[in-house]
Amino acid sequence: MRSADSFQTRATLKIDGQANIYFSLEKLARQLDIEIKRLPLSIRILLENLLRNEDGHRVTRGHIETLAGWVPDRKKQKEIPFLPARVLMQDFTGVPALVDLAAMREAIFRQGGNPDHINPRIPVHLIIDHSVQVDAYGSRSALALNAKREMERNHERYAFLKWGQTVFDNFLVVPPATGICHQVNLEYLARVVMTEQQGRETLIYPDTLIGLDSHSTMINGLGVLGWGVGGIEAEAAMLGRPVYFLPPRVIGFELTGHLAEGVTATDLVLTITQMTREKGVVGDFIEFYGSGLGGLSLPDRATIANMTPEFGATISLFPVDEKTLDYLLLTGRSEQQVELVLAYCSVQGLFHTPAKPLPLYSDTLLLDLATVEPCLAGPKRPHDRIPVSGLKKSFSHIFEKEISAAPDQSVSISRLDHGAVVIAAITSCTNTSNPAVLIGAGLLAQNAVKRGLKVKPWVKTSLAPGSTVVTEYLQKAGLLPDMEALGFHPVAYGCTTCIGNSGPLDPEIARQVNEWGLVAAAVLSGNRNYEGRVHSLTRANYLASPMLVIAHALAGTVDIDFENEPLGRDQDNRPVFLRDIRPTRDEINALMSCLTPDLFSERYQDVFHGDDNWRNLPDIHQDRYEWAAGSTYIKEPPFLTDLTLSVSEPEDIVSARVLALLDDSVTTDHISPAGAIPEDSPAGQYLLSQGVSPRDFNSYGARRGNHEVMVRGTFGNVRLRNRLVPEKEGGWTTFLPTNEVMSIYDAAMAYRKDHIPLIVLAGKDYGSGSSRDWAAKGTRLLGVRAVIAESFERIHRGNLVAMGVLPLQFQPGMCAENLGLTGREFFSITGLSNELAPGKTLSVRAAENEIDFITFEVITRLDSAVEVDYYRHGGILPYVLRQLLESPNP
Repeated sequence: MRSADSFQTRATLKIDGQANIYFSLEKLARQLDIEIKRLPLSIRILLENLLRNEDGHRVTRGHIETLAGWVPDRKKQKEIPFLPARVLMQDFTGVPALVDLAAMREAIFRQGGNPDHINPRIPVHLIIDHSVQVDAYGSRSALALNAKREMERNHERYAFLKWGQTVFDNFLVVPPATGICHQVNLEYLARVVMTEQQGRETLIYPDTLIGLDSHSTMINGLGVLGWGVGGIEAEAAMLGRPVYFLPPRVIGFELTGHLAEGVTATDLVLTITQMTREKGVVGDFIEFYGSGLGGLSLPDRATIANMTPEFGATISLFPVDEKTLDYLLLTGRSEQQVELVLAYCSVQGLFHTPAKPLPLYSDTLLLDLATVEPCLAGPKRPHDRIPVSGLKKSFSHIFEKEISAAPDQSVSISRLDHGAVVIAAITSCTNTSNPAVLIGAGLLAQNAVKRGLKVKPWVKTSLAPGSTVVTEYLQKAGLLPDMEALGFHPVAYGCTTCIGNSGPLDPEIARQVNEWGLVAAAVLSGNRNYEGRVHSLTRANYLASPMLVIAHALAGTVDIDFENEPLGRDQDNRPVFLRDIRPTRDEINALMSCLTPDLFSERYQDVFHGDDNWRNLPDIHQDRYEWAAGSTYIKEPPFLTDLTLSVSEPEDIVSARVLALLDDSVTTDHISPAGAIPEDSPAGQYLLSQGVSPRDFNSYGARRGNHEVMVRGTFGNVRLRNRLVPEKEGGWTTFLPTNEVMSIYDAAMAYRKDHIPLIVLAGKDYGSGSSRDWAAKGTRLLGVRAVIAESFERIHRGNLVAMGVLPLQFQPGMCAENLGLTGREFFSITGLSNELAPGKTLSVRAAENEIDFITFEVITRLDSAVEVDYYRHGGILPYVLRQLLESPNP
């Protein structure tokens, strides 16, 4: 669709004699008399997006004027649309998104429409990377064994994805055992500048994306604007509907100086995570600048950008500069593409040089890189940074109660104690995209092997590279054999431990942990360490650099002071300290030459082809998916089965009961776990009833195409604490009419039988963590009408709205506790049926009986007029479907 171009910003840029069309920000600046170079980089990219997509309907002249008038304080600004250039998926979130698209085809067919109208209108890439589990480890056969088991477990899911690739336009799947979606995006998919043929003209514009994984922001390190959204929101974008949001605050983050010797990019990002959380940047954009940029490699920048969700921010953008161009060439992009990036970004004022004027920011942060010290984060949250020197003291303090309560082991032959590292995993896109930290880990392993050190026998070790390129350069550098000598054999090319796919522990180790009530630990080079996420038996989970992962595997414990206690003893019984085997920066840099463009070009030339297992999956060409009645993986969800063309206005919530009363920092992992399915859980019992053996349960993440499993797993995290049942941990609640303790799922079904609406009460940062659609979908299917919290994380709040669940926020300074709420009251929320509007104040009445009640006000967290429409329609999918039935072409 051609832009209306009401500001006449269309321009021509010649590159190698080829005329390219673009929409000039400088032309817009002259017409509106604005100083475009003082606008933040991200705002300029969004402005171009509006200019190019202006059609008078989805994107209007008013939207352009609104964003062009961006001011740092963000007061009284109206929502704007954003149409990304492409969508990035991984399979955990991609399967349910594809299930929704298939269900939309069914729904539109039932209404007499054309199923082909449900079809992606922009490029969509789905990388299968989240389903592999670490069943086998510590041997050269581990990689093949895990890949084989992955295909056995997920054959039906993968056949479904291959069907999607066959029948949907603009939908490509990267098969399993290729790499993590963010690293494949960084090393191969991203273009920085896109080209599109429109008739005889070539249109050029910034590469932008939305992703179905929180850490899609990793691509910000390459200068590409993109962030994570819910799958249901992404589905709308695929179908040509914009993502709407309020123009953000933009935080300028200045970096100065240089990292000290022995300090890694992991230490830097954990420091930044702590700083941004303390600052409070939820929902904000962050842009990095300053003299310190020059000392950060592109992978260093990507490491920082990857952890943006842990900051609480929406993006963490680095500028396009010489480092960007060098990385594009290193990773095998063509010289023509690099020339295009330079020419386009230069003419649009998007190419960074130190002489560029500093944009205006809403606020700023400053970090002298020289002050960063080696650190970890944990044991439960990514922003709880701990200096390496303080880990021993921190561990003892945090788990003092658990340690003192455990039985005395002095008479036991147990080889484990509190703090024992039972999982040491080099995993996740955070670090495996960064050759410097991996080469550093390889050198440390090499030095450890030379000194005769060995990993403790109770440690489950694994190396899950972000792409196949990683093992190529580790092998080329001569480091992989030494990593394998310590048990760090490649186990998978995918997201493993960080997503909860850490696999089972040795039965004897598990027995000791359970029998002695041990506080076992995991150390991983990932980005998430929330409770119950890594493994159900590890209460202490620490994020660390790959070098520290190996160091803790050698020590076998987190209850150690590396400065004063040795990792072990060498062949001559001399103590070996971490400082004795840690490589220098010069030693690491000397091996960086192992990375060459041909490594990337060769590994990615057949990226979409897959192995024989993938190619042997059936090719199905029917335009509507044939749902299998007995499937335990793929089922048609109930969200659209009873769709009508008419819209029922929201009704007030009357006499609702509380399903869960929750504290601060409840994550999407607490709400919808991704890891193992316990046999005695409602989901496990359901699978058993369907004839599935526990060996084949797979994980919650892999079962996201089946709503029957997922609704039973909602609020099913083994570490969830519901104040309605303070004596129990896990997915339990009190069924208030009878005062009976039961699973949250069983209670919700009992409430549904009695036609009783439900609400959830929560504290601060409700829904932090991954962009997990099922945290909202499951909440909706349990019968929860509203969630009242002190504050919400951005993605989960949006997901609740997208599923027709009302997010409500306590007034500032108010919470369930200081209002005297016990969670046993009857709640009525009024004002929903009268002209809902963004930010509208609603009244809540909480009554234990007819006499004793309190009233208080809450803020409706429908943040835009479009979100009000989504809520009125019962969610984004019914909204989009009704639009398509009225007008098939967006």
